[in-house]
Amino acid sequence: MNSKNKIRIVVIDDEEDILYTIKEICEFGGYDVLTATSGKKGYELCKKYNPQLVIVDYHMPDWDGINTVKKIRHMNPAVSILVLTVDERQEISDKFIEVGATDFAIKPIKAPDLISRIKVNLKIHEVTKKSIEERANAFVDKGISPATLSLVWDFLLNQDEDVTIDYIASGMNLAYQTVHRYVQYLIEHEKLELIPVYGQIGRPKNKYRVIDKKMSE
Repeated sequence: MNSKNKIRIVVIDDEEDILYTIKEICEFGGYDVLTATSGKKGYELCKKYNPQLVIVDYHMPDWDGINTVKKIRHMNPAVSILVLTVDERQEISDKFIEVGATDFAIKPIKAPDLISRIKVNLKIHEVTKKSIEERANAFVDKGISPATLSLVWDFLLNQDEDVTIDYIASGMNLAYQTVHRYVQYLIEHEKLELIPVYGQIGRPKNKYRVIDKKMSE
């Protein structure tokens, strides 16, 4: 049996057509999938089946995505939680990360992109699980996951030149909003330096440079 068949994903969305589409994409990728049309039902599925990944919609009628993520994270510190949303605002992403979300996917998302996002979040789950086994605390300051932080940091250390957040997000198959949060964390802890790039139109294209290659535990 393919090892992927042992990986279980819970998908939570109140829109049946979206739920069906995501389920089809996940099953095409070889994963076992359980679905729920509400946050409460999704929480119960997670409690019963202990999935490696949960895909959660933001806007739902009973528990919204933030409440659902918070409750699932409290129950399971290792599971990766991928949030589906049409809202690209950084402040919304920050709220989700603070309550335990791992990453984001902006609706509508194409099948190849979702599969790529699933793969990287499953990798984060593996690293998180190992981290929990080695350390008592799964999450550190401001909702930052040590596992995701480690992956972002390793990516940055392997770059030969200054990079943008878009470059990091693309290279790691993580959402811009997720990377932005971790980059800001690294800047606050004086591990990265922001290199201003002037004359850009649209989303800022500032670059970032590692200034302290030691990451304290």
